[in-house]
Amino acid sequence: MKVFTRPQIAASINLELAARAVRDGFIAYSRGQVKVPPVQHFAFAQANGDCCVKSAWMEGSDTFTVKVSTGFYSNAAQGLSSNGGLMLVLCAKTGQPLALLQDEGWLTSLRTALAGQVVARALAPSRVEAIGIIGTGEQARLQLEHLMPVTACRQVAVWGRNLDALEAYRGFAQGLGFSVTTSRSVEEIARAANLIVTTTPSREALLKREWVRPGTHITAVGADARGKQELEPELVAAADVVVVDSVAQCGEFGEVAHAVESGLLAAERLVELGNLLGGQAVGRLADEQITLADLTGVAVQDAQIAHCALRACAAG
Repeated sequence: MKVFTRPQIAASINLELAARAVRDGFIAYSRGQVKVPPVQHFAFAQANGDCCVKSAWMEGSDTFTVKVSTGFYSNAAQGLSSNGGLMLVLCAKTGQPLALLQDEGWLTSLRTALAGQVVARALAPSRVEAIGIIGTGEQARLQLEHLMPVTACRQVAVWGRNLDALEAYRGFAQGLGFSVTTSRSVEEIARAANLIVTTTPSREALLKREWVRPGTHITAVGADARGKQELEPELVAAADVVVVDSVAQCGEFGEVAHAVESGLLAAERLVELGNLLGGQAVGRLADEQITLADLTGVAVQDAQIAHCALRACAAG
């Protein structure tokens, strides 16, 4: 079994091919062509952390993947990354382990950012006036970076609780060529932007319906386990189009779960992302519509990105 480190993976992977693979994975998932066992979740309240174990195999692929992903959100105080993890890639014909991807959680962060890119291509308004980022961590950086191929907009407004983190994000975004506004008010970000991405591990609603402008698209990626929440249920229910990466998974946890459980949103309104990408469902029809994507992270993304990483590392 081969072992590849994060630097090796990051230096080898082709981002365009990876984005295409993630997109294809969503389509295959919605067509029932992916085996995805139930997600395992662990919560470590005393350490402000969580862990999930996800696995998947896409029909026709010669590999399947088991992924362990961790998020320990007080790590920064110890000089450690908040995210961690690894992926094990196995042969789908013999069951033999092929590679251990010691990516330190980077591939999980990347495939989530690429999913945000895929969603923005499908649902963003035709003219993005400003990008709003809720959060200042690694995912907040990756989402902005991977939105660059989707829109020519180079105005970003970012929210965070910590002033030092906001200033660090300002430097990062300016380095990408963005004009940057920072704020500790989510309302200010929402009123300034019409393409918003929420990237925090919050357990209470941060973004409210009354603050969101007509024509806005929102991608929510932080609520990937039960108890997490970034959007108030009234906002989710008010969206003209509600897209989910997995109807089953988002119905159990994620943003839409709060709105469905409270009776504000009918489950029948949920549009699965793979059906939208595959042409079996309709997305944004007009620029004044509010669209929303709830991305909880589907294991097929891990299988697809791991397959890409293994091929790239082996070729390099």
